[in-house]
Amino acid sequence: MDLGPTAQKYVLHWGEMGTRWGVNRTVAQIQALLFLADQPMHAEEITETLNVARSNVSNSLKELQSWGLVRIVHLAGDRRDHFVALQDVWEIFRAIVEERKRREIDPTLTVLRDCASEARYDNSLSKAAQGRMDEALDFLQMLTASYDDYKHLPPATLKRFLKMGGKVARLLSTDDKT
Repeated sequence: MDLGPTAQKYVLHWGEMGTRWGVNRTVAQIQALLFLADQPMHAEEITETLNVARSNVSNSLKELQSWGLVRIVHLAGDRRDHFVALQDVWEIFRAIVEERKRREIDPTLTVLRDCASEARYDNSLSKAAQGRMDEALDFLQMLTASYDDYKHLPPATLKRFLKMGGKVARLLSTDDKT
């Protein structure tokens, strides 16, 4: 597949941003390439298009599959695996947030709960430090509870909610700065 200048710019930028988000550059570039592709692509085609090592493509595709962002499809008359990416930006967002929650937030909540419980019996920890631990735990629990409330909403509802941002802020604003 020959990338035109705009698609190439998109794929390269997505790879650059991926590294800033803690994602391997090639993983991000492959996701971007498959997102833009009109047809499923096989690994060799991805390798040639991005000019990266075949082993890097294989590992990156496995990573993208584990995130639920890419899946294998089979084409009639071709024994090779072909790959397609999620095409709906809302579904991509949901998959990424869900996987980040599973990999990052859930383990952190487990440790924070343990620390908050242990802090009650740790005389070396100041009451202020215990309070900050509790605040961090409360914040993440509130964040995940909100996420659980919103994650099943249809995209149209989420769009309306997001477009209301400033209105909701004004409606809920108080003089309390905490």
